[in-house]
Amino acid sequence: MVQNDPLDDRLITLLRHDGRRSISDLAIELGVSRATVRARIDRLERSGVIIGYTVILRADTVAAPVRGLMLIEVEGHAADRVVRALSAFPEVVEIHTTNGRWDLIVELASPTLADLDGILRRVRLIPGITASETNLLLNTPRSTRARL
Repeated sequence: MVQNDPLDDRLITLLRHDGRRSISDLAIELGVSRATVRARIDRLERSGVIIGYTVILRADTVAAPVRGLMLIEVEGHAADRVVRALSAFPEVVEIHTTNGRWDLIVELASPTLADLDGILRRVRLIPGITASETNLLLNTPRSTRARL
């Protein structure tokens, strides 16, 4: 695993806030050359520290106002197979492995409660899932995902 130094950490923070910033802007803010920024980004990508770039949408612009957390129990060694199957659902926002009673925590998003119900039914049919529990997310008073 690559050990990040303070410059890497500052670069990653800037990219988290705006992954589309130009190399020139990043270099000016960090006080280093464009070549240094490019080399660091390349190294962070090659080492797997940076695995991709994405678009972060404001919650009120997404046509998926119904959100829930599905806690899933998986039999035996089926976790990888279940994660692959869940990854094929466009309604799956995030998948987390965990310890304790539940093996996976899955965040789901859908336009309506009826749609969420359909998603839950389809997820429960995935081979290897032995139990689940779902909680609706009513409000998000604080999130550290995006600082807009």
